[in-house]
Amino acid sequence: MTLFLVGYMGSGKSVIGKKLARILEYNYIDLDSYIEEKENTSIKVIFETKGEIYFRKIESLYLKELVGIKNTVVSLGGGTPCYGNNNNLILESENSLSIYLKASIQTLSDRLFEEKSKRPLIAHLETKNELSEFIGKHVFERSPFYENSTTIIKTDGLSEDEVVDHLIFKLF
Repeated sequence: MTLFLVGYMGSGKSVIGKKLARILEYNYIDLDSYIEEKENTSIKVIFETKGEIYFRKIESLYLKELVGIKNTVVSLGGGTPCYGNNNNLILESENSLSIYLKASIQTLSDRLFEEKSKRPLIAHLETKNELSEFIGKHVFERSPFYENSTTIIKTDGLSEDEVVDHLIFKLF
């Protein structure tokens, strides 16, 4: 089975994905890291030198390579399900589940503010209020894609271990 973790940046997809994979004895793949390895450069550099359209094209290409890999947890980028045919690809792939890690705008803002320089889409935002407005707009636009997931886990107020426990309970 392939478990795809979706949600906005900062929702915990990478951290939860690694823990879940370890407990289930699955492989773990972070799509952004996979892209960086394949492209031999960082996501930030790809955005700066080739732009978001190029990034979204290669993101779809590399996602297709990961569909159907057995016993794997795949953490997707926050925008991955929202572009091209990615959401259908994720939802329609055999032996796979899509899991939305849902966090509030406040939780996402708190998590992302200190690390925004590492995130190309939000690096330019200077205040927490600007960040919250940006996140709110994006989450509103992306929610219809995220909400199509097989399973939704609300992560606010839960520790990483509690989120993993909830996931395992819901899935198995």
